[in-house]
Amino acid sequence: MRTHWLTTPAAAVLIGVAGYAALFLAPTERTMGLIQRIFYFHVPSAWTGFVAFFIVFIASIAYLLKRAPKWDWLAVSAAEIGVAFFTVVLTTGPIWAKPVWGIWWTWDARLTSTFVLWVLYVTYLLLRTLIADPERRAVVSAVFSIFAFLDVPLVYMSIRWWRTQHPQPVIAGGASSGLDPQMWRVFMTCWAALLGLLVLLLRERYNLEALRHEVGEMTIEAERRAAGRTSTQAWR
Repeated sequence: MRTHWLTTPAAAVLIGVAGYAALFLAPTERTMGLIQRIFYFHVPSAWTGFVAFFIVFIASIAYLLKRAPKWDWLAVSAAEIGVAFFTVVLTTGPIWAKPVWGIWWTWDARLTSTFVLWVLYVTYLLLRTLIADPERRAVVSAVFSIFAFLDVPLVYMSIRWWRTQHPQPVIAGGASSGLDPQMWRVFMTCWAALLGLLVLLLRERYNLEALRHEVGEMTIEAERRAAGRTSTQAWR
């Protein structure tokens, strides 16, 4: 319980520090001006979403190997959080693009593959609502999520493999890429804040899924006992 009360304020403080750093400590970019500051949450949101989807991938493989429900709980929890982070990406991207490109959206390789990735994991979440049997739902969801993860490296590498409307990477993008040292520190602060938020949300969502499973087991047991009592009374 003590950890719970410590981690939530810590995550809030990290987000506050990151927001302050992005708005006031990072230098203003020379060509794009103030709008470039959205970069400090646009890109870290994408990277954090990648981490969440990687957790889904690992948890899904673990479930198929061990068939332990806890891995399915972890997978669905991380998937929901990853979708939330990529919703931020797909929202902040057009806000940044409009004043810089003059358009809200273009179907280039990076944007299209990112949108497809978001759709795949939304589909994963919808798929889970269509299958009633918990074990079958977990197996089908695990297989689908492993397939969906194939789009993650495609999204990451798209602007390295093809020349697109989306700018070339400024981080690990080659000899001409790179960030100002202060920009780099602010960027890493923002990513650390979002990773902290990921950990907090993942823990809370996992606990919720575990409780949901426990309630389901209790409901099944109660129905079984009720059916047994009904059968006994009918026999008498």
